[in-house]
Amino acid sequence: MENKSSTYLSQFPLGLLCFIIITLVTSSSSSIWYDEHISLKEINAEENFVFPKNFLFGTASSAYQYEGAYLTDGKNLSNWDVFTSIPGKIADGSQGKVAVDHYHRYPEDLDLMEDLGVNSYRLSLSWARILPKGRFGDVNMGGIDHYNRMINAILKRGMEPFVTLTHYDIPQELVVRYGSWLDPQIREDFEHYAEICFRYFGDRVKFWATFNEPNVQVVLGYRTGTYPPSRCSKTFGNCTHGDSDVEPVVAAHNIIRSHLAAVSLYRTKFKEQQRGKIGIVMNTIWFEPVSDSLADKLATERAQAFFVTWFLDPVVFGRYPREMQEILGEDLPQFTKDDLKSFSNKLDFIGINQYTSRYAKDCLHSACEPGKGGSRAEGYVNANALKDGLHLGEPTGVNWFATYPQGMEEMLMYATERYKDIPLYVTENGFGENNTGALLNDYRRVKFMSNYLDAVKRAMRKGADVRGYFAWSLLDNFEWISGYTVRFGMYHVDFITQERTPRLSAFWYKNFIFHHRAQSKYD
Repeated sequence: MENKSSTYLSQFPLGLLCFIIITLVTSSSSSIWYDEHISLKEINAEENFVFPKNFLFGTASSAYQYEGAYLTDGKNLSNWDVFTSIPGKIADGSQGKVAVDHYHRYPEDLDLMEDLGVNSYRLSLSWARILPKGRFGDVNMGGIDHYNRMINAILKRGMEPFVTLTHYDIPQELVVRYGSWLDPQIREDFEHYAEICFRYFGDRVKFWATFNEPNVQVVLGYRTGTYPPSRCSKTFGNCTHGDSDVEPVVAAHNIIRSHLAAVSLYRTKFKEQQRGKIGIVMNTIWFEPVSDSLADKLATERAQAFFVTWFLDPVVFGRYPREMQEILGEDLPQFTKDDLKSFSNKLDFIGINQYTSRYAKDCLHSACEPGKGGSRAEGYVNANALKDGLHLGEPTGVNWFATYPQGMEEMLMYATERYKDIPLYVTENGFGENNTGALLNDYRRVKFMSNYLDAVKRAMRKGADVRGYFAWSLLDNFEWISGYTVRFGMYHVDFITQERTPRLSAFWYKNFIFHHRAQSKYD
């Protein structure tokens, strides 16, 4: 069955697309905005910037946010299936049982991506769909067959599958059996799961990420309790169980060990034949000091240590960041001899998910207001500080998210300088709005994408080895605890009919990719 939105973009010549973009925006009160922020300089290539010929332009998704197909074809419950069924956990009381029904509609959605001109698709696999009971049960061939069909369909359209093994969701079986990430045996389960995926899909998948945003997973799951398994201390959130000082560090340690096990397995057993790359994807926030004081400047380093380098330093250097060692001391878990051997495998790439930036205020040598962060577990940093009553960047209406394009450039340079020769991929970047309507003229999203991609270019000119950019996201989807109240899609989705309708940003991204690809080929 043909869906009218799947061919909507392909029916327009590129010159007409440019005209539509300009007309749509200038027909509103936004003409000044367009000239200042999008600028025809971009379309006319005044910058003369050339992306590498193998640069990946793509879109990103995750299994729970996209797939739906709740218990279809042998899938078992995941932790998010259970969590979203608890009243009060999700803003609009919704669940991801259907989401955007990508499980059944992926051919249509891949057609939309092909129309955009992307050459890669970043997706995650549902662990509970492949191993419904973890290592305690059989491989679910229904899930294997589905992902084999999907990977083949991605390749058929000329796109590279960029696959994440787990994007927050794990089999509920592992939560019930032993408490998932709080127990060291999760390493065995993750290694077993990784081996199944490498074995069945690795002949075609050349980009693997072990985890998506494990820093967010442990902070929200085990410190504030707003994500599953909803564990925290009373001073941090409203949970019935947990220890916000101890459990995030324990869970993080087990995730790092699981990552090391999967990378070691891939290097020793699969890489020589499959010739793929393996890395990890981190959520990143750029932190600016709230003042020029030395204390606040040092606080920004602690903020990075207790959020990003917490995971990357052990993987790359074989140790936790100095700032964490100084503050947490012996409370930091120790790595085993087997772990230390695995550190030599390092990473083929680091995925950078970059959306927002924040002010950081010192709470080690300065007094911080109660309830604003800044505990020992957070490195004695208030990472949500205000300067003259304002957050860093332009507010979006989404409570955690303000736009600050400079933060993208700064974060890419920070990763480049700290981790030297490890390539970077911008694995997520996008603009969300609190809106239940279609809002097809999404000029704020176009402004965001244009400005952030300009920041990527500036970092690349300065020497950052950035090899790809994935927009979050092709479609509106289930946005975790926000449910369906926040929309990030370049395509509007009617969650009742599942109809996809392109927004202005879809036209803009298509034109951007074509222009930069054409320039690269000409060069």
